[in-house]
Amino acid sequence: MNATPNPELRSQRSRRAILDAALELAVRDGYARVTVDAIAAAAGVGKQTIYRWWPGKASVLLEALNDRTGPARDVPNSGDLGRDLTSGTQAVVRLLDSGLGTVWRALVAEAQTDPGLAEELRASFFEPRMQRWQARLDAAVATGELRADAPTRTMVEHLFGPIYYRLLLGTAPLDPADTAHVEYFLNGVRSPDCP
Repeated sequence: MNATPNPELRSQRSRRAILDAALELAVRDGYARVTVDAIAAAAGVGKQTIYRWWPGKASVLLEALNDRTGPARDVPNSGDLGRDLTSGTQAVVRLLDSGLGTVWRALVAEAQTDPGLAEELRASFFEPRMQRWQARLDAAVATGELRADAPTRTMVEHLFGPIYYRLLLGTAPLDPADTAHVEYFLNGVRSPDCP
């Protein structure tokens, strides 16, 4: 009996091969050296397959990063806000200090001159994570742990801003053990009524 190939399964395999190849090439060779032709060759697909799903290499790599890091998850809520913020920021630092961080930095740089990529980056990566962290800080405001007079969206930007500043400008190494900025952050936004 001759089975007909499942085009859905073939598409999933091709998509997986493309995402894996794009990320591997970008980590190994650097973002600037990656081309759609190179991704197609490494994935064993035609470049028209890539262009059917993505407008170019930046979009492929953004999806590959999102795929590798997983969807925005609920943030830690152990009952100890300081511990939750520390573990959350350490996870981000570990990710950005890996080979994926170099790809991430290149995508952010590319987004400065590509409004479509900038919007895609905000919508698919930053905004879902921003909302999760904002919900965690909203809960801390509701319990009186954090001040109610500062917008929690701004708080999230202040919490993660130093990490991205170091990544993008190279002002200091990314070190998961360096969590001093979390304590500085908490000193600024802790409710005066919270011990």
